[in-house]
Amino acid sequence: MAIASLRRSPQYLLRPLAKRAYSLPARRTPSPEHAKVTVGIRREDPSRIWERRCPVTPDEVAQLVQHLDVNVLIQDCDRRVFPVDQFIKAGAKLHPTLEPAHIVVGIKETPLNELVTSPVSAPGLPPGPSVPRTHLMFSHTTKGQPYNMELLSRFLGSHENPSLPRLIDYELLVGEDGKRTVGFGWFAGVAGVLESLSALAHAHLELGVASPFLYTPRPHTHPSIPSLRSALRSIGQNIVDNGTPKALGPFVIGLTGSGNVTQGCLSILEELPIVNVAVKDLAGLVSNPDTDLHKIYLVHALPKDYLTRSDGGQYSRDDYYKNPAMYHSDFDTKVAPYLTLFLNGVGWLPSFPRLMTNEQLATALTRAAEVGRARFGTIGDISCDVEGGLEFLPRASTLSDPFFKHRPSSLPSHLPSVTIMSVDILPSSLPLDASQHFCGVLMPYLRALIDEYRGRPGSGEHLEALNVATVARNGELQGKHRGLAAPVERWQANQTAEIASKAGVAGTSLRKKRVLMLGSGMVAGPTVQEICKRSDVEIIVAGNVRSETEDLTRKYSNAKAAYLDVQDVAEMARLIQDADVVISLLPVPFHPAVAELCIQHRKHLVTASYISPAMRALHERAQSADVLLLNEIGLDPGIDHCSALSLLAQLQKDKKRVISFTSFCGGLPAPDCADVPLGYKFSWSPRGVLNAALNGARFKLDGKNMEISGENLLQEYFPDIPISHVLKLEGLANRDSLPYAETYGLGKLENLQTVLRGTLRYPGFADLMHAFKVIGLLNPETSIQLRDWRDLARMSLEKMIGEQIGNDRRSFLSALSTVTTVERAESALNALDWLGLTPENVTSNIPLATPLKPQAPIELFTSVLAHKLRYNPGERDMVVLSHEIVAQPSLPSLDSVTEVHTSRLVAYGNSEASAMARCVGLPVAFAALEVLFGGVQMRGVHGPTDKDLYGAVLDGLQEAGLEMKESVSKGPGMEKVLAEGLRARRVAA
Repeated sequence: MAIASLRRSPQYLLRPLAKRAYSLPARRTPSPEHAKVTVGIRREDPSRIWERRCPVTPDEVAQLVQHLDVNVLIQDCDRRVFPVDQFIKAGAKLHPTLEPAHIVVGIKETPLNELVTSPVSAPGLPPGPSVPRTHLMFSHTTKGQPYNMELLSRFLGSHENPSLPRLIDYELLVGEDGKRTVGFGWFAGVAGVLESLSALAHAHLELGVASPFLYTPRPHTHPSIPSLRSALRSIGQNIVDNGTPKALGPFVIGLTGSGNVTQGCLSILEELPIVNVAVKDLAGLVSNPDTDLHKIYLVHALPKDYLTRSDGGQYSRDDYYKNPAMYHSDFDTKVAPYLTLFLNGVGWLPSFPRLMTNEQLATALTRAAEVGRARFGTIGDISCDVEGGLEFLPRASTLSDPFFKHRPSSLPSHLPSVTIMSVDILPSSLPLDASQHFCGVLMPYLRALIDEYRGRPGSGEHLEALNVATVARNGELQGKHRGLAAPVERWQANQTAEIASKAGVAGTSLRKKRVLMLGSGMVAGPTVQEICKRSDVEIIVAGNVRSETEDLTRKYSNAKAAYLDVQDVAEMARLIQDADVVISLLPVPFHPAVAELCIQHRKHLVTASYISPAMRALHERAQSADVLLLNEIGLDPGIDHCSALSLLAQLQKDKKRVISFTSFCGGLPAPDCADVPLGYKFSWSPRGVLNAALNGARFKLDGKNMEISGENLLQEYFPDIPISHVLKLEGLANRDSLPYAETYGLGKLENLQTVLRGTLRYPGFADLMHAFKVIGLLNPETSIQLRDWRDLARMSLEKMIGEQIGNDRRSFLSALSTVTTVERAESALNALDWLGLTPENVTSNIPLATPLKPQAPIELFTSVLAHKLRYNPGERDMVVLSHEIVAQPSLPSLDSVTEVHTSRLVAYGNSEASAMARCVGLPVAFAALEVLFGGVQMRGVHGPTDKDLYGAVLDGLQEAGLEMKESVSKGPGMEKVLAEGLRARRVAA
């Protein structure tokens, strides 16, 4: 083995195992008053077929038995890397359950059916005659993982209970520097490199190229790391002699991270002919035809190479960890496009920027295709944070099937899929080396724990670390882990509900809670899906289109379809009476009537719509009936309220004073699907969009109160909304923003510079919609009788100008030019041609029957837009939501800095549901469930202003991948840009 490689290896590889980092006492002769401590070595879960590691080696068992006078028990296991005979020879005894053991050690979490929680008989041990046992493991409970809450619950009681066992999690053992001391990261790096090179060779075969890495050994196929090094060194020599394939160009490996995982990667890669290169040299390296192909080029990208402050400042490690939201990653443009293989060794937490988002993957692949063949086609995500630092990582892979091809639904169709290696138990493929290392670092803690059982003072440092790593003790959660009570309680509630549900099936009086959903339109699917995840809840979907309600409920055992004509008040009342909570996804005008019935039958109501005057008038009656009428819990309104209130609450906690509040939201086609009139497609009712174009607006901007009439809304818009470096967007003021100063607790309106809520659209939307408006297509007051869809625009314009227009294209254009500019008239004419609504249009292909009765132009236009601007199969929509809050310290000083806090969500539709459906339907579902199970105490007519409610909704959205991303920068906000743009539009209008 090369000396350079040894320097990066764990210390146990540099010395015989017997030469320990701690001294062993002389062998003891037990005295009568000396009671033995018993350590049990558990077998790993039989279902984990690749788990061959062992926390204690036979050599260390011998030391425990001979020098520390400890009894050692071991469960039999034929899969363990050390044969059980070696443990018996070292002094251990076989035991099927380990029930006599005071301390039980394993690697992964204990199977529930093998977990022993009873106290241990301990004559002679303090306090005696029995003591609680201690379990050490990687429990995977400390983040509230739902799948392991039952395991954690086994360590907890309803009150303090000294007989319950102690749970210590290896992951929480840290040294004085705060770094983890017990783990397998280095081995994950070594194994991850080998598995990734193997996946890469397979990917290159699919391109028709055989690379030297076809001979890469998979880690589990060799007995030890030295053997693997030797095999990889032979591949390296082959590259030196023969080079890498010319068809692939220079072979560049990219690596991130600086911890143990990355050190393991660097160590094994030293067996190859590595040349280290800098990020700045990548473009020149891969484009140079004279680059030496007898080398492997390694770029170790550190955060300073790809992280940038959002305000343009330079990366600083201290600043980054204090203000992670102020940074974004440029890895997709600076590093990724030049790589042959990417090895990700950096971890990720939700409060930090992702290394690459879904959108950035598309950017990287687009650029990679321009750089050369086979660039950024294979990724080894050794950190394996699913949907984490690499947002597009969909799942972990297994040692049985270590890599897979993945194509995110958000990826444009012309871009290739990527090959991903994401095994989450990589160290298990190096069981011998990993076990020897793990045992070496565990033993000082185990010795301290043994001494603690004997009532003798041991290593203060190690005992303190063990206390910090204790998740539960005496039946209670410890320290910072007390917050795990909530996920445990949720698990217990689900278990109780499931038991009750089964009892109900058996014929008892217990029944599931029932949700009634009125309406089965575009956003209903995610609501039904989310509610049906609860086995203790059933949902009735009632609507007047049987095929829709049946499609929504068919695949769920706890969902039923019901036919309902909303004019049938008696049937609606019956359905409401039988429900516990009612969701209304009906058109807004129907909500008050539904609310009246809910008050009458004392049922809570949830809607995604704005609170109308008619709904607000029901407030006192709802309070008197102990009923909640919860509104504005979709996207806009809904997620915008929840996220704004959450951010504002944090600012208030930080003693910050709000100066300006600006919020914009929009549902749009993804950029690759937006090449249509208006740059818009409909994922919800077109009538709602058209109605919104007729509403007036009030707001405060840059210190001035402003009002825009419904007549002028489409002319007085904001031509540039600077919230994205990628998307060019315009904005429309959204209704009355001024009451939100009180709703959000922003302070007195006179003390605020800006209070503005708006709607996002692509450029050109407002001008073209205004042209449609002056033509009369948005007119709800009059009616026309159509003979042909090509008459719609002409007849609407006739109603507006009061004159007949010739049924030919030239006459229509001439008349159109009298109500708008020639330039806008031609633009509108082109859009109407595309829609098939102009005279003499030979390509009109609207497969809709013309109505038999006269209808308002806006109704007819809605029908056309719903057909022509619908999403086709494979097309996706996008939701963009952005808050900007400008704040200062509540007690400003001379050196006070104005901060701009932003909170943003960008979501794309997928094959299961549109982004709009998810962003409206999921908040409705989360809120309905929170109300259903008593989590909301307010009554009357409300929006989602209750902290417990909006917190629960935001938590649910985060779990669904719809979390708001927050950042902080210094300097002015966007209000000056908006004010200047609005002034320019008013002058133009």
